[in-house]
Amino acid sequence: MKPRAMRLAAQTDIDSAFSYYLNEAGADTALGFLDEVDAALNHIEHNPGTGSPRYGELCDVPGLRLWFVTRFPYAVLYVEHPEHLDVLRVLHQHRDIPAQLADAL
Repeated sequence: MKPRAMRLAAQTDIDSAFSYYLNEAGADTALGFLDEVDAALNHIEHNPGTGSPRYGELCDVPGLRLWFVTRFPYAVLYVEHPEHLDVLRVLHQHRDIPAQLADAL
């Protein structure tokens, strides 16, 4: 297992999505979002190589991987390092991921 290091942008992404779901869909949905993000993060901690390298190749960021959040249209973007995982962003899948990712690099 590799511990995760959350970038401020990733935590801000999670907080913003949580607030949106809380206001638009209620506490159960918002808490469900947090549970699913946590499950996605736990998955990549235990299986860091399972994320898709598509955006790493597209954005020319070596080692960048993407793992989808179950039940919600979000994806975790991260880079595996020898000692930890660098979680760069947690982005909505319908946004311009390369443009938003550029802000985190």
